[in-house]
This record gives sequence, C-alpha cells and structure tokens, in this order.
Amino acid sequence: MAFAIEDAEDIKVKLFDYAMQSDWEAVVRICKQHPSAHKAVIPASGETILYMAVSDKEEKIVEELVEQISKSELDALKIGNEEGDTPLHLAASIGNVQMCKCITDKDPKLVGVRNRETETPLFLAARHGQKDAFLFLHGMCESSERRNYCRRDDGRNILHCVIDGEYFDMAFQIIQQYGDLADSVDENGLTPLHLLASKPTAFRSGTPLSWFERIIYHCMYVEDPKEDELGRQCPQTSKSKQILQCPENYQTCMNFWSIIKTSDSGSFPRIGDLTYSYFPNQKRMLPPNYDICFEFIKFAYTTMLVFLGFGFEKIKKIKDMKTKHSRAIQLVDELLQHGSKSKYNFKEQPRPSNSSPSNTNQNVKERSSSVAGSSSKTTNKKDKEKKNTPILIAAKNGVKEMVEKILEVNPVAINDKNEEKKNVVLLAVENRQPEVYELLVKRKFRKDSVFRAVDNNGNSALHLAAKFSNYQPWHIPGAALQMQWEMKWYKYVKNSMPPHFFTHYNDEKRTPKEIFTEAHSELLKEGGKWLNSTSSSCSVVATLIATVAFATSATVPGDFSEKNGKPNLAHQSAFNLFAVSSLIALCSSVTSLVMFLAILTSRHQEDDFHEELPRKLLFGLTALFISIAAMLVSFCAGHFFVLKDELKNAALPVYAVTCLPISFFAIAQFSLYFDLAWATFRKVPQRSYRMAF
Repeated sequence: MAFAIEDAEDIKVKLFDYAMQSDWEAVVRICKQHPSAHKAVIPASGETILYMAVSDKEEKIVEELVEQISKSELDALKIGNEEGDTPLHLAASIGNVQMCKCITDKDPKLVGVRNRETETPLFLAARHGQKDAFLFLHGMCESSERRNYCRRDDGRNILHCVIDGEYFDMAFQIIQQYGDLADSVDENGLTPLHLLASKPTAFRSGTPLSWFERIIYHCMYVEDPKEDELGRQCPQTSKSKQILQCPENYQTCMNFWSIIKTSDSGSFPRIGDLTYSYFPNQKRMLPPNYDICFEFIKFAYTTMLVFLGFGFEKIKKIKDMKTKHSRAIQLVDELLQHGSKSKYNFKEQPRPSNSSPSNTNQNVKERSSSVAGSSSKTTNKKDKEKKNTPILIAAKNGVKEMVEKILEVNPVAINDKNEEKKNVVLLAVENRQPEVYELLVKRKFRKDSVFRAVDNNGNSALHLAAKFSNYQPWHIPGAALQMQWEMKWYKYVKNSMPPHFFTHYNDEKRTPKEIFTEAHSELLKEGGKWLNSTSSSCSVVATLIATVAFATSATVPGDFSEKNGKPNLAHQSAFNLFAVSSLIALCSSVTSLVMFLAILTSRHQEDDFHEELPRKLLFGLTALFISIAAMLVSFCAGHFFVLKDELKNAALPVYAVTCLPISFFAIAQFSLYFDLAWATFRKVPQRSYRMAF
C-alpha cells in the first residue's frame, strides 16, 4: 500500500514537472495511462493539469485532456484552485472560445459553477471584457438561469463589471437585452450610472488633447454600435461564413485586404467586427457606389497624417479614444432610457436583488460578519457614497455630458444634495470644473435656489471658489500662472451672478475675500518669487540681444560711399532686410527688457496676478521671441554678402539648415506658449493638456 502511495506521488511530481517544462505530450501520455492524475493538484495553488493547460492556451492539449476526463473522471472538470476558479472560469477570463466550447460540450452545467467570490464563468467573461466568450457562454445558459449567472451575491452584476472595465460595447449589448439592470445596485448602493459618472476619462470633457490632436479627433468618423443577438453560435465556428459574399478562391485576397485595413488608423472595421456589426436591413448613409470614393478619402487622409508625423498607432489611439467617448455617451442615453425616473434619486438605496443559488444566505452572513469587523471609517465612506446621486458624482468629476443628459431627462435632479448639503453648483465650483459650471450658468432654470445654496458650514459657491483646493484640473507651469488661474476662477464665479448675489458670511463669519487671501498666501509668495526669477533671467537675455542688435545696426555691410556718404549696398534687397531686421531686433529687445523690469518692480498683489502681471509676462516673452528671430534674420542677411559670390545658390539651404535646431526648439515651446496666451486672454479658465513640470 505504501508503495502505491509513493508511486502516485512520483507520478504527480513527474506530471507537474512536465507541465512546467511545457512538455504537454508527455503530460497527455501520463494522464492516459493514469486517469486518476487528472484530479492531482498543486498544493500551493490547487491547480490541476487541465487548469495549467488552459493557462498556457494549449487548445489541442485541452481537447485531449477533456476527452480523457469525460471517459472516466468527469468530476475533474469541476475542481477549482484556491480561489475556486475551474478551468472553465480561466478559459472564460482569457476569452478562449474554443476551450470554453470544448469544456461545456462535456458538462454544460459548469457555466453555473461559482468560485469563492460567487462569480460564474459567464460573469468572469464579462468582467474581463471577453465579448466572444461571453456571447458563447450566454448561449449555453438556460434561459431561466441566465440572470442568476450574471450576478454575484453582493448584488454586483455584469453591467457593473463591464462599465467598471470601460467595455462600453459590451455594456450597450447587455443593456439592450437586460434593461432592468440599469436600476440594479450593488452592496455599496451604486448603480451603473454611478460607476459611469466616476469615470471622467471616458468622456471628451475629461480627456485633455493638444490642438493638433483635437483636429484629428474631430476629423475621425465613429460608427454607431450595433445590437448583437446574445446567445448566438460560437464565434470561432462562424468565421468561415463571412458576410463578404465572394467565391472561395477569393477568400485569401479578402482576408489580406482585411488585415491591411486593420493595420491602419482604425477608421475601418476590424475583422472580428465584420460578423457582429453587419445588418442587411440597416439604413445606409450613402449609396453603395459611393463606398470606393469614401474608402479612398479615408486612406488619403490617413496617409497625410502619417506624413505629418502622426504614425498609425497615434492615429488609432485617437480613433479608439473617440470611439470610447461616443460609446459612453450612448450608454448614458441607454441607462437613462431604461432606468426608471422614479428611481433616479438614490438617497434611499434599495437592497441589491440577489438571484444566486441556495448558498447565498451563508455567503451574505459571512460578508456581513467581515464588514461588521471592519473599521467604522470604511462604513462611513460607503454611506457617504450612497448619498451621492449620479449627477453629483458627474459634477464633481467634471463630466459635462452626463450632467447635461441627466438634466434633460430629469430636470428635478438639479436639486440633489449630498450629506454635506452640496448641490451640483457647489461641487462643480469646489472641484474646479469650469465646463460643468458654465453649462449650469447658461442653462435656463430658476437659479436663485440652486446658485444661492450653501453647504452645512454656510459656505456659498463663492466661498468654495475662494478656497485653495488640492485638486487642480489645470496644469500650468509656475506658481505665478497657477495664482492667475485661481484668481480667474474666483473672479469668474463672482461675476457669473449679479452683485451681492452670494451669501456674504458663512457660519464662521468669514467673507470669501478673507478666505481667498488666507488660503493663497503661500501661493502668492511663491508666485512672486517665480516671476522675479523668470523676469531676471529673461532680462539678462534681452540685454544681451539689445547689445548685439545695437552693434549690428551700427555696423553697415559694405561700408559707406566716399562720394555721397550713402551705403554702397543700399540698393540690394539683402541690405534692406538687414536694416529692417536689426532695427526690429533692437526695438523688440528693449521693449521686452522694459516689460521684465516692470514685473520686477511690481507690488505683486493678488489683483495683479489676474491680468496685469500675466499680460506683462506674455508681452515681454513675445517681444523677446521676436527679437531673437529678427537677430537671426539680420545675421543671415548680413552674412549673405560674404557668400553671394562663391555660394550664392547654396546660401539659402545653408541658412535653413543652420536655423533648423532653433526652429525645432521654437516649435516645441510654441505649443506651451500658445496655451499660456490662450489661458491669459480667456475669461473662463479651462483645462490644459500640458502637465506641470
């Protein structure tokens, strides 16, 4: 007997050694000779040989092992690891439809097996965004059990998961089939709309883009999502029946053309999307004979962008970004359409509806006991989250699109408040969300009750705008410019309403002006130091340029004529260019020097940072850039007389190559320079795509 035990242990050791070495043929041979080896597990993780084969994505090996298991040890398919995940759980997580089909063909009930987190393979497929695996497993479920398999014991369902993972295409398909999930809540009282409101980067208003990226973004075309039929046949088995009707000998050429289209900017549909996004009865935007022209225009547009320095990956990234934004907005519409208006106010949260197997009560008791043993801080945090409605979360995160959509469907939501009695206006002002606040200011409704509201400390919107928040949606280099944005935000909120509109004193008998002065005292000092150091450095450069420009303007190329005292080269165009550019360089450098000296002698008061100091800085930098450019032009014009005899034709290319490094530096700095100029002259502070450095 002892010998048999030792022999079994030796087989187990050899089996896992072969598996770790990826010698799967030896593994299949041992399992065929010893069927009990299918139930052997690794002590550390509890994984079986089949689980390891699925993890290595060995489809043929998995098929052979499953075939062996079905003949003798069928229960081995149900063995899970330490987390309770069966091989089908893993296959669904990685999205391998062929392995899911292989396992469920032998035991379809495995679709309903739950792990320790009470998650089914169907649930895991949705959680990891594996659309094909989800569609296949959904079709394998019995219609009466599908809703049970789509939910965990804590109330979290597949719609929560796909929104949390930003798989909006799947979310769109799920809500089309299960519209009642739009009102579903988890154990924290969060609905799908709550989760979507907490993802500002899923919307255009929360994604900063450069000016050139914005141009590409608006030129991209995004198709509307199509409703898939959940529960269709396995995607792997339907690949041969493509929608493109062509002879079989043409299939290779069509596949090659599909790959070419997939590798470009993403403006064309992917191969995997051809089957699922095709509907013969769909209304076309253009006649069929326009397709070739449209494809050519898209190809030419993509090629032009590549020549301009934007590679395929960059273009595809922007395309995917716009697709995500479009899907998010459409998902908001679907959630609001399927969600009940009477259930919009989630201040009194319903309990999550659980439809799990009979072990639900036991799991709930275990979770309740663990929650009871946790700190009260966590409980208070959850209670706080429950009292935030989706529009409040959206206003806090700056999701302008969601705030607008919710107010269109349910205007009463404008009166929602959290536990601190802060409404959408107060949250937008406190978290520096200019687009949301501007939307509320322009919207037509009774503003007295909403904009005059105060929180539980008596702070009005102007009090909250006066505070220095740790969250800064605008990334501007330098403390002085940061102070400018703070002052702009305070002034904008103050001037958005009539005089004396906001409450003057809070519960602590403090005015907004007093709060602003105290909260920004340190930033005011840092801003003054930053301005002084920047002005000092720039004034030194301006002085050097002024000195060189003066010496250059006093030195005339070709000297003067002894007869009439006029310059000998006065009638040549290069001389005129030299004279004008040297004069511009001198005047501009002196002007910038005066501006920087004015900044150095300024009082550096709070109101000075609003417009006076930033405009002086911008004007001084502009004059400095002009003086540098004019000095280079005057140098090239004066040096032209040296090269005109021997290298006359090569002069222009030589100067162009010489100025190339400076041009690259200027182009790199001008984007930030224009961003600062735009920020200085705009009335409403806006987000910047530039990160602080």
